[in-house]
Amino acid sequence: AMGLGMSVARAEEAAGQPPPPGQPAQPPAPPVTAVPKHTPWWTHDYLDLPCPVRYEDMQREVLMSLKPELFEGMRFDFTKPLNSKFYLSHSVTMGNVEIPTGNPNQVVKMPVTSYEFGANLIDQNYMLIGRILTDGRMSGRAKVDLTDWLSLKLNTQLTGEPGYSQAMMDMDLKGLDWNAQLKVGNNQFYGVNYLQSVTPRVALGGEAFWLGAQRKSGVGLAARYASDKAVATAQVATTGLLSLTYAHRVSDKVSLVSDLTWNWMARDTSASVGYDYFLRQCRLRGRVDSNGVVAAYLEERLNVGVNFVLSAEVDHSKRDYKFGFGLTVGE
Repeated sequence: AMGLGMSVARAEEAAGQPPPPGQPAQPPAPPVTAVPKHTPWWTHDYLDLPCPVRYEDMQREVLMSLKPELFEGMRFDFTKPLNSKFYLSHSVTMGNVEIPTGNPNQVVKMPVTSYEFGANLIDQNYMLIGRILTDGRMSGRAKVDLTDWLSLKLNTQLTGEPGYSQAMMDMDLKGLDWNAQLKVGNNQFYGVNYLQSVTPRVALGGEAFWLGAQRKSGVGLAARYASDKAVATAQVATTGLLSLTYAHRVSDKVSLVSDLTWNWMARDTSASVGYDYFLRQCRLRGRVDSNGVVAAYLEERLNVGVNFVLSAEVDHSKRDYKFGFGLTVGE
């Protein structure tokens, strides 16, 4: 036993020393690496699916690029934080408002000026936002997270004109691989929607609503496909609306988007394509649609907390041109 132990010790000592002169060095053994295997989609563990987005956020990638907050005239926004949770906001707008006429191809504008004051209270588990304008309109939003899977939201808008005030309360339910929402609003509005992940990239769902004041109801179905490079959605409803969207991320800075909307009851179809480009100090978004409307929106960061905004929209068929510039101060 002693001889065997000394032999093992000599072997271990020789393994850590260089070879004698005149003998070639033995190459080290290559490391053993596991070869990744392609896992087909049908072999995925369907008890471990990702949680999808909310039903109302299905088209968020396309809407953020195709529908920026375009405006006409001048706008100045100022946000002042009072502490880490509470801050005030001021917004001054000078522009034009369109007056409806009997001729849809005729555009009549009237200059208006408005001031908006806002108060915001944002915490980790709740949020309170209020706005009031010089014309007397008021709006408010409230959200509270009761648990990790249950949230309540309240949106209100009050006006001096009878019949135009609105209120909507939502209850959001979140599971491991699904999202659901219940809605209750004024004018006897009731709604429900549900979105379920069926594969790691595909989610299917539906919605239904009832508007008691107008005796109207509707049911819709939806599908969403999301990968690292692309997001595609499809929605169809009994109200006569079919919507298709597609967003493709070309690189970390460039995205291309498109949408198609068909209302078979109104015999109306529209389509649009757009882009979303992130530069070092600015973000540029633009679109062109089938009605001949071209729009662009530029946000440039001048300094920390200071952004310069340019907005442009041209409707060639109506000969309507909208240009605006603004300044945003505060995060």
